[in-house]
Amino acid sequence: MNRPKKIWHKIVIGLVFILVLFASFDLAQNLFGKKVKNVKSPYDSVQTSKVTISLGDKPFIPFTITDGFTIHVFAKNLGNPRTLFMTPEGTLLVSNPTNGTVTALPDKDNDGVADENKTVITGENHVHGIAMYNGELFIANVDSVVKYGWDEGRIIATRGPVLFTLPPNNNHNNRSIVFDMDGRMYLSLGSTCNVCNDAPQKGGSVLFSDASGTGPYVFAKGLRNAAFLAINPITDELWGTEMGRDNLGDDIPPDEINIIRKDADYGWPKCYGDNVHDTNFDKSKSDPCTNTVPPVFRLPAHSAPLGLTFVNSPQFPKDWQGDLLVALHGSWNRSTVSGYKIVHLKVDGNTILGAEDFLTGFNLGFFKDDSLGRPVSMVFDSKGNLYLSDDKSGNVYIIQREQ
Repeated sequence: MNRPKKIWHKIVIGLVFILVLFASFDLAQNLFGKKVKNVKSPYDSVQTSKVTISLGDKPFIPFTITDGFTIHVFAKNLGNPRTLFMTPEGTLLVSNPTNGTVTALPDKDNDGVADENKTVITGENHVHGIAMYNGELFIANVDSVVKYGWDEGRIIATRGPVLFTLPPNNNHNNRSIVFDMDGRMYLSLGSTCNVCNDAPQKGGSVLFSDASGTGPYVFAKGLRNAAFLAINPITDELWGTEMGRDNLGDDIPPDEINIIRKDADYGWPKCYGDNVHDTNFDKSKSDPCTNTVPPVFRLPAHSAPLGLTFVNSPQFPKDWQGDLLVALHGSWNRSTVSGYKIVHLKVDGNTILGAEDFLTGFNLGFFKDDSLGRPVSMVFDSKGNLYLSDDKSGNVYIIQREQ
C-alpha cells in the first residue's frame, strides 16, 4: 500500500528539482546580462575535406605563413580594395572607397581565381562597409547608409533607398556595417580627429538601428576608431578593432580588441588601454576612467588593427575554431614599423589568451615606405577558404590548407 506513495513522492521531488534548475538558469541570465541564444555552435560541424588548391598566381610578396597553409592571388588590379563580404551563394564582394565602387569577384568554375572583376555599384561617396540581411545588400558611405536589391543569378545590384544620413567626416571616415542574428544593424562612426571632444552622434562611437534604418542611435561611445566590426557567431555579441590615439610616442597607447556593449563607454578621448587617464589631453584632477570599459585584448601601439573574423573553417585546425584572425594594417608614424601582418588570437569565451603570427611579409623593412602590401579585411567562404584584401598591392588573396 505504501509503494505508490513512495513513487509519487519521488516524482514530486524530481519535478521540483527540474523547476528549481530552470528558475536558477533564468535568474543567472538576468543577473549576468544578455541571454545566450539557443544557437547550435557553427563549429560543431567543422570537418576535414579535400581542398581544390587555387590556380592563381603566387604573390610577388615573400610571405611567411603558418605551416600547412598556402596563399595565392585570387583577384588583382582592384585599386584600393577594402571590405570583403561573401554572399550566401558564394560571390565575393569588395568595396573601394577611393572610387566609390563595389566590385563582385565571382568564381563560378571553382578554380580559386576570380572569373572577372565586375563592378556592381558605382557613384557612392567613399563606400566602405558591406553587409547583407534578408537577401538585400547594405552599404555604408561616409555620409549615408544605402540599401540595394541583389540579384545573385545575374550578379546585379539595384540601388534602393537611403536609410539614413551620417555626419560629415574627413578623418576616420571608413564606416563599417554588420547585422546580428536578429537583424539589428551596427555601424562604426570614427572620430573626426586624433583626440578631441567629439559628440558621440558625430564620431567616436558605434550606432545601432534596425534593418529599415529606423531611428539610428548611439549604441556605445568612447571608441576613437572602431574601424571594423564582427558578430561573434556563438554569443551574437559585437566585437570590434580599435585604433588608439597618436602623438604619445612609439609604444602608447595600445590598439585594442573590444567587445562592444550597449551604453558602454570605452574611454576615448580621456582614457586609453586599461583605464589609463590621458593627462596629455585631459587636465582634470579627478579620474574620468573609473567607469570606462578596458579592452579585451591590447595590441601593439600604432599597429592599426582593421578586419577581424572568427575562424569557422574545415581547413583550419579544430582547436582554432572560434578564434580570431585580425589584420594589422601597419603603422605610419612610428620610428620603426609595427603591424603589417595577420595575427591569430586564441579566444576562450570572452577572453583572449594570446597572439601569434599567421601571415607576415607585407613589410620586411623598418619604415612604412618599405611595405609591399597592407592587409585590410578577411572573410571565409562555405568551403573554408579564407580571402584577404590588400589595399596597397590592389590584390585579394586566397588562403587554403595545403594538400
